[in-house]
Amino acid sequence: KLEYALGIETSFWMNLQANYDRELLEFEELNNITEEEINVLKNLKEVTEVWTAFGWLDEGANPAAMVLDYRMIFGISNLLDTPKISYAAAYRAQSKSVSIDPYVLFAWQRMCELLTQNIEIADEVDVDKLRLSIPEIKKVMFMRANRIQQRLSEIFSDCGIAFRIVPNFTGAPVQGFIKRTEEGALILCMTLRQKFADIFWFTLFHEIAHILNGDTKYEFIDFDSVPGDMEAKADRMAGEFLINLEDYKAFINAEGYKKTSEIENFAASQNVRDYIVLGRLMKEQIIPWSAR
Repeated sequence: KLEYALGIETSFWMNLQANYDRELLEFEELNNITEEEINVLKNLKEVTEVWTAFGWLDEGANPAAMVLDYRMIFGISNLLDTPKISYAAAYRAQSKSVSIDPYVLFAWQRMCELLTQNIEIADEVDVDKLRLSIPEIKKVMFMRANRIQQRLSEIFSDCGIAFRIVPNFTGAPVQGFIKRTEEGALILCMTLRQKFADIFWFTLFHEIAHILNGDTKYEFIDFDSVPGDMEAKADRMAGEFLINLEDYKAFINAEGYKKTSEIENFAASQNVRDYIVLGRLMKEQIIPWSAR
């Protein structure tokens, strides 16, 4: 009737009604937000800073409105339910002493999902292609730092995997993340939390090992403070991808680690940077950590 009387299309009035209904609902939700739920924002202070920079959150929003935004991004009706969510992902954590905040960890996972959702990838995961791509992935460590993410993303995309280097947060002591989506695609994210290149690359190949071993069909969190056969196997494979075991034994027996030039030559023979060899030697306590 309004369209007939005023000449303004029905869709305009229907949109007005929908917006009005939504504002009413939001008003009701705002009045149902408890102080306890608002207090969760204190846990998410660091997340809020990063997500505001992404444009996902409104910097000037009041706490109640911020809670609503987080509910929407988290996909839940109450932030207090976050610790109850069952994780269907694997994480590679590099610290046994840092406490884990379930709100921050879940926010970190959602960020990984959101930052990778628009990456174009092959229709299905191709583990054979991924295995054949290992030499190419090793070459990337010789590239300039500002090219590493783009090149890795290209390689993984061809294998049906969405890859991204993402920010890290206090409370989510995670170096690597891998998850199979409901559509069957794989997400692989890495942080620079430890700030050391040898740890970054070892963790990346650890995650690759999980994919090749088919571990992604299980629901598990692989914090390295919780030992397990899958973790040990992934660690062994990561080490072997980077450095041939027999060659490494010969290098140790010849005491090549005592000379910088020999370490560099051995690294070159394995097609890795010298810091990969140094990291292995330090982890096995053959040379002191101060050598870093």
